[in-house]
Amino acid sequence: MYSCSHCDTQHLKWTGRCTECGQWGTILEDGGQTPSLGSKKKSSVKAAPVLPLSTATAAQTKHISTDLAELDRVLGGGLVPGSVTLLAGEPGIGKSTIVAQLADTFSRKMSAPSNSPTAGGGSAYYASGEESEGQVRLRFERLGIEPKHIAFSNTVDVPAIISAAQQMNPSMVIVDSIQTMMTSEADAFPGTPTAVRAATSELIGYAKTSGVPVLIIGQVTKEGSVAGPKTLEHLVDTVLTLEGDPESAYRILRASKHRFGSTEEVGVFEMTEKGLITVENPSARFLKERVPGPGSVVTCVMEGSRPFLVEIQALVDKTFFPNPVRRTSGFDAGRLQMLLAIISKRAGIKIYDQDVFVNVVGGMRVSEHAADLAVAAAVMSAVENKPLPADAVVIGELGLGGEVRSVPFLERRLKEAERLGMKTFLTPKEIKSVRDVLK
Repeated sequence: MYSCSHCDTQHLKWTGRCTECGQWGTILEDGGQTPSLGSKKKSSVKAAPVLPLSTATAAQTKHISTDLAELDRVLGGGLVPGSVTLLAGEPGIGKSTIVAQLADTFSRKMSAPSNSPTAGGGSAYYASGEESEGQVRLRFERLGIEPKHIAFSNTVDVPAIISAAQQMNPSMVIVDSIQTMMTSEADAFPGTPTAVRAATSELIGYAKTSGVPVLIIGQVTKEGSVAGPKTLEHLVDTVLTLEGDPESAYRILRASKHRFGSTEEVGVFEMTEKGLITVENPSARFLKERVPGPGSVVTCVMEGSRPFLVEIQALVDKTFFPNPVRRTSGFDAGRLQMLLAIISKRAGIKIYDQDVFVNVVGGMRVSEHAADLAVAAAVMSAVENKPLPADAVVIGELGLGGEVRSVPFLERRLKEAERLGMKTFLTPKEIKSVRDVLK
């Protein structure tokens, strides 16, 4: 095997040029050394200091509040000085809006003494390779934010960004987006794995030495993953994902990686003209405009460690096509096909000639199997034109035999339902088979 001394890419045979980074003369056989390393004698290498782990002291990590309660919930209290956070999301979901609000918060509240390791110059530093200063200024004005203490650079040069940050000592650094950045350390085009990894590594080095939190915006591919190499997610301290339907006002923020806390918390926001505001009671907000009737069912899903009550709607109508239509919004279409087969076979409700539409109200995406029984109940209620009680909550997983299986955190779900005034509970304790739902 051969590997490139510049980007560590492995090759089956020797070539003059690396196909990944494009460098010439860097392909070496495994075990070989680059000229710079080979010139050093092994005897000159100094051993790393070693100490017993039992004698190490655990440093207390201080979080800086972002003044957004739901964001602080996800981050475990706020941003950590010297941390590097990657924020990802689909275009138009609200990434630039939330970083604008963070820039305003940190520029106003960061006034620590100059001898403090978390001190900043008061200003937030916003570097963008995608938008001009005029575009960013218009966004701040639209959100009602005075950008008086926010510095801006329209550049894609990472060393220049770091040099400017070292001179001004900002309260935080925002980079929008990492796919547009380039560095002299990597001879590659912006957006390539080598360029993204090199740019991120330099920003991490600056954050760790200066104690200034760095927030990086990452683009998302069509498959929903963060663009660039997967190692980008391993390099940073925290990976945040902003989710939701761009046509809906609600946004869900979750952490897929967090070195300073748990990844089980999620935050709920509402997009308004003045930016993202926190939703203190998501369950009540999702059920606020509910009109009980056939095809309307309430269930309780877990997002991390938080229970949410959501409404699932189903609409069934006779088809005029050889193949019936199955459409979903916020629910997996493949899972719906399986549930329809269970309803048809085990409950005796024929829907082979019916178009079925399922919608999760509020732009939520329900993926856990605890919503199986609720989706099946909504479809059956729509077919039979028989509504469930308005105060009913349906929770349970369906097996292929039509049996209702238990779900985790049932007591926590029921407690949330009782808090909102629900009194009828259709759970695995009361319902044993899917055919018993409408009874």
